Amino acid sequence: MTSHTTDLQDPTAGHTAAPARRKRTRRLAALRDRRTAPRALLAAAPALLVLVVAGTDLLTPDWLHVSPVMAAVPVLAAALLPWRATAVLALGVLVVTALLQWEAGSWGHPDSNVALVSVFVVGLTSLAACSLRQRRERQLHRIRSVAETAQCALMHPLPGRIGPLALSGVYLPAESEARIGGDFYEALRTPYGTRIVIGDVRGKGLQAVGASATLLGAFRDLAHREQSLTKVAEQLDERARRHIAALDGDPDAEDPGDRGAGALFTERFATALLMEFPPGEPVVRIVHCGHPEPYVVHAGEVRSYEPDQPGAPLGLGDLLAARPAAQTVPFVPGDRLVLYTDGFIEARDRRGRFHDLAAQVSAHAGRPLEAMVAALRRDLVRHVRGDLDDDAALVALERLP
Repeated sequence: MTSHTTDLQDPTAGHTAAPARRKRTRRLAALRDRRTAPRALLAAAPALLVLVVAGTDLLTPDWLHVSPVMAAVPVLAAALLPWRATAVLALGVLVVTALLQWEAGSWGHPDSNVALVSVFVVGLTSLAACSLRQRRERQLHRIRSVAETAQCALMHPLPGRIGPLALSGVYLPAESEARIGGDFYEALRTPYGTRIVIGDVRGKGLQAVGASATLLGAFRDLAHREQSLTKVAEQLDERARRHIAALDGDPDAEDPGDRGAGALFTERFATALLMEFPPGEPVVRIVHCGHPEPYVVHAGEVRSYEPDQPGAPLGLGDLLAARPAAQTVPFVPGDRLVLYTDGFIEARDRRGRFHDLAAQVSAHAGRPLEAMVAALRRDLVRHVRGDLDDDAALVALERLP
């Protein structure tokens, strides 16, 4: 998910939205053009095969017949082309096969009749397979559209800018066709400054999506209502515990901490990182809730912000004696912060090597913010060869002058 700009977040956003949209449109158009050429060549393969087989059959001696290879054309068309194009090619193959047999003088022979019947049956079978493939593709397209709509409703696109902060983010679900997962992030302008959360719900599937929706909804409410960022973290932990209690079959429990022995050892939780940028102050307040430390880019140097007092993951606050604590660190104009989920650092290549996000951030730190995020995404996809084992989300921020 690339970053988006919204006029509702910042009065100056309208001046930067149009160029950003035009750049994204040009990139998407160029990407479509690069993809269209190979697809067009692939779609022409069945027709080229007809010409090659017919020409070969005409040039070879009479005792060598390659026309039966024509039966492969409808099968190939069924895998690549729409139903009507497949039907035209299947009929064309039948006609060309008959003409080749007539030219060779074998028309009406038993072998010729068997070949024609075989081509006819293969053509009908290919049409049925093509119809089934197109029906499945339409179903998949509808499912993906629903998933994309649900993802946009669950996790709003990041604004390109909030006050002095420029933002850019990317989201990669483990299941590429699902388009939705358990990682989440949000950036809001509140009376207490800009507040940002990034988190990772343990597990996958609908339960992880439901937990993400619960935590994001709670954060959007608490970020505007609670003055203290640590109080926001405590309330998120309570919401997470109530959500766990509901999943464990006791949604009406008054005390979220009293859930029974089965829930005591539950593995349901979420890590999170909360940030607050007070207006007019060159600092950032960070509350760690069991989440990986963010990277800061300052004067070209990349280092991690390790917490002085790490907090417990959301949903485990009643089990671990670690209350949320805010850490205030400098964040001056020109500095950047890179927030991420463990999908960006625990991804392994085929040799079992972890993805070195810190090195990649250092390598791309000199690029514009959106270009840096795009490069980090490409590096991750290249590292795992497009096969992610876990959801991965990343948010980059830069304090502008």
